[in-house]
Amino acid sequence: MSISRVSPDGALGMTLGINSLQMGVFGGVITGLGVAALHNRFYRIELPATFSFFGGTRFIPIISAITYLFVGILMFYIWPTLQNGILHLGGLVNSAGYAGTFIYGVIERALIPFGLHHVFYMPFWQTGLGGTEVIDGVTVSGAQNIFFAELASPNTKEFSVEATRFMAGKFPFYLFGIPGAALAIYHTARPEKRRLVLGLLLSATLTAVLTGITEPIEFSFLFAAPLLYVLHCLLAGLSFMLCHIFNVGVGQTFSGSLIDFILFGVLQGNTKSHWINAILIGIPLFPIYYFSFRFMITRFNFKTPGREDDNEETKLYTRQDLAARDQKNNTGGLNGDGLNISQTIIAGLGGAANISDVDCCATRLRITVLDENQVDDALLKSSGAKGVIRKGKGVQVIYGPHVTLIKSNLQDCLESV
Repeated sequence: MSISRVSPDGALGMTLGINSLQMGVFGGVITGLGVAALHNRFYRIELPATFSFFGGTRFIPIISAITYLFVGILMFYIWPTLQNGILHLGGLVNSAGYAGTFIYGVIERALIPFGLHHVFYMPFWQTGLGGTEVIDGVTVSGAQNIFFAELASPNTKEFSVEATRFMAGKFPFYLFGIPGAALAIYHTARPEKRRLVLGLLLSATLTAVLTGITEPIEFSFLFAAPLLYVLHCLLAGLSFMLCHIFNVGVGQTFSGSLIDFILFGVLQGNTKSHWINAILIGIPLFPIYYFSFRFMITRFNFKTPGREDDNEETKLYTRQDLAARDQKNNTGGLNGDGLNISQTIIAGLGGAANISDVDCCATRLRITVLDENQVDDALLKSSGAKGVIRKGKGVQVIYGPHVTLIKSNLQDCLESV
């Protein structure tokens, strides 16, 4: 069976001269999650003495290359099915009218936590799936391409809503819904934490409104209460559908920010873009977001920012925070030997407070200390070191090719001090 018969159109493309699966962000997500899991599983691995140089963190590229050789083969058979599913969703959106626009808005928002929203919306923005129109004698395909072609054309009297329906729906809930949710989070915070929460939410809300970067607020209520994010997705779908119904013709570059709204809506005139309708849709969205979020937070006692337990930090969350939390949960603690060796090294270096920097080369730890007079060579050698070399505040402790494992254990021990 040939490759062309088992893969849908667009599934394959040339990358560095190699005919490869075009998995977009989805491929990056699989790779990132897999390598993170392999790192957490193997970064402390100890190999036989002959291969000890390749132990610890040096083993991660090796096991990753081997693992993804098989993952690549597996995805050759899995990805075409997934891509066909995405294309069928696109076909459903196009054939279902206003309901299809609602489905588009819900799916686009729901895929953001997984990093897959680009895989979903880009075909609408850049291919014939988002429509095809003849503008000034030129055939243009893709919703965003159509909008910008109309924007550049002196003959455009009104922007095509069939194109902008894949973009305009973001503006009402970005400019009104997100601030409503933020206000609900603020008002439901504990009184003693409201001042701190206000500072966090104010900066995050202004960022969301002005630039369209909504991650800090969205991820905060996503991980505190996934049910709030489900509600958010449904309201986002409603926003997209209403903008389609009321002919809002405002396009965008990459986000539904106030800047894009002014450039591609207000400055183009209401006759061409119907931007006033987006405001009229957004105004009721503010109280809908506010009262629905406030009710659910208080009814189910969701731990949104400002409602955490006393021993938890009040903050807004990002993807990086989630990854750090998952890594901490999956890593596990040091074994007894690793802990004892690390504690001995720390003591030999004059204590954790005396250690400024930890690094390693192929065979030795490279430590920078604050006071070299507190370093105890004999204690360091008792940890299994083959030698200690000192030059000012720089201390090199020679262990051999398994030093990367010792460094990892030492860093974990220092972080727990």
